[in-house]
Amino acid sequence: MPGGRLTQQERQQIALGLADSLPYAEIARGLGRPTSTITREVMRNGGPTAYRANLAHRATERRAHRRRTAPSRGPAAAPQPHGRDAEAVTEYEETFTTVLMGSGLPKIPARVLTCLFTSDTGSLTASELAQRLQVSPASISKAITFLESQSLVRRERDEGRRDRYVVDGELFYQATIASARANDELVKTARQGVAVLGRDTPAAVRLENVARFLDFISESITRAAEQARAVLHTTSTSNDTPRPDPDSDQDPDPDSDSDSDPDSD
Repeated sequence: MPGGRLTQQERQQIALGLADSLPYAEIARGLGRPTSTITREVMRNGGPTAYRANLAHRATERRAHRRRTAPSRGPAAAPQPHGRDAEAVTEYEETFTTVLMGSGLPKIPARVLTCLFTSDTGSLTASELAQRLQVSPASISKAITFLESQSLVRRERDEGRRDRYVVDGELFYQATIASARANDELVKTARQGVAVLGRDTPAAVRLENVARFLDFISESITRAAEQARAVLHTTSTSNDTPRPDPDSDQDPDPDSDSDSDPDSD
């Protein structure tokens, strides 16, 4: 953990910050810690509403004791590809999993999604996932079923006719579109209420405003997702990648057809 382990006093400061509804980033700045450290600490110890400094400190001490006294489970982890620091990768995977859990994912699906995203291939079989995460095949199956229902992974067959579970940018596009369209039923139901409660009554006006708000949000998200879709297929991590113009209806894909010939004078 950057800066060493959290002290009991720092945990008390975290608890006070949470009681004041401060964002994780502000609590982290006050302690001189990375935001990811605070996020992981809180989510690992009950979440923002159940975090207790003393309980969190004792739980951390117990975990550290178990790690010190646990028998060796075999050879050290295999070297990471591309010369990566294995310890740093493990730390990052834990942080990524914690953030996914904070966004609403259950623990095992969050771990599976992290494992897939941090794999260079972006795809793994059920047995590979079970081996990497040290959980049962049944747990992997349940996690995959959940992630598929949320359009966060897709299933493919490899040459050995094994199912492989895949993540890529296109899945984020599809999940974003699905999330935007999920509002449609609520908009429809709200407008049914307008008719039932009587137009221009306070309750009907409230429901109509909700419907208009969600309509606008859904339309904006869908349009933005369409405009930015090409960003998900870039092959460089450079920050110089052009951003799509939010006021333009044109496809931001740099490989799309153009009316102009780039070789013309």
